[in-house]
Amino acid sequence: MIFIKNVKQLYRLCSGKSKLLCNFNDLNVCNQRILTRTMCTIFQGVFDRYNGVTVNSVTETCENESFKEKLEVSLTTWKCSGKRGIWFKVNLAQSDWVPVLAKNGFKFHHAKEDYVMMYNWLPNDEVCNIPPFAHTMMGVGAVVVNENQEILVVSERYFIGKEPLWKLPGGYVEPGENLVDAAIREVFEETNVKTTFESVLTFRHTHGGMFNCSDLYTVVSLKPTTTEISKCTREILESKWMSVDDYLSHPKVHDLNRFFVQKYLEHKEHNLKIDCYHGIHMVVNKPYTVYHVMGKDWKESGLIKDKENKS
Repeated sequence: MIFIKNVKQLYRLCSGKSKLLCNFNDLNVCNQRILTRTMCTIFQGVFDRYNGVTVNSVTETCENESFKEKLEVSLTTWKCSGKRGIWFKVNLAQSDWVPVLAKNGFKFHHAKEDYVMMYNWLPNDEVCNIPPFAHTMMGVGAVVVNENQEILVVSERYFIGKEPLWKLPGGYVEPGENLVDAAIREVFEETNVKTTFESVLTFRHTHGGMFNCSDLYTVVSLKPTTTEISKCTREILESKWMSVDDYLSHPKVHDLNRFFVQKYLEHKEHNLKIDCYHGIHMVVNKPYTVYHVMGKDWKESGLIKDKENKS
């Protein structure tokens, strides 16, 4: 915000290169020019509901020579107006901004291949409540059993330990991908076996994994619709159908994988199921998936019943 102390200052701000630009008989015109000039000297950004500002270096370009001054003026303006979290999304093409931002109190929040996100918490009388970046990896595994009570298993080309173990097919969930879709995709990519969803079986949660992130591993039951195997030579050393009984007693099977298969057998024995329901969030209008327990008669949950009754 610019404070006008006297008429001379007003005259200077409005005049620019030509003193004839300012008409003292029309202060509204002068005020508009002052506002326009102020807007040109600070980053506009996008305001959020937390009274923060996000500046994208792609949409608000600035020459490196003038970036420092424009940043400092912007920070002063934002502090005066009570803004809180200030974000700069810096593209690779503007990476020279990074050291300048760091010298002005900005910290790294996260980075991807083509940009880095930096932030600065402005209030001195509030604790910074900006959440940390995503800290949990999502993985899936699948128990796939055919009509002959054989389970689909793989051994990985790049394994941990002295020798490869027989594991469940699976892998990491892609950004924006549902758990079930990820499991079906991974099984097909690793073995070329097509499947359909039956039930969620277990969740395994660990900490201190890849990139020092937590890891959430979901195991689902999938029903095979094809049985011919064609392994992925890039990732898989061997893939085959193995008797469930043999798998449970095989020396090259991890105890945790045995546990997953035992839960599958209990799921079949007791006719229990954790199904998934897809909907649209009523507030943010975005798709979501709810995973819910279904009883022995596999009746739909109240959420789905209510939706059906309203439709």
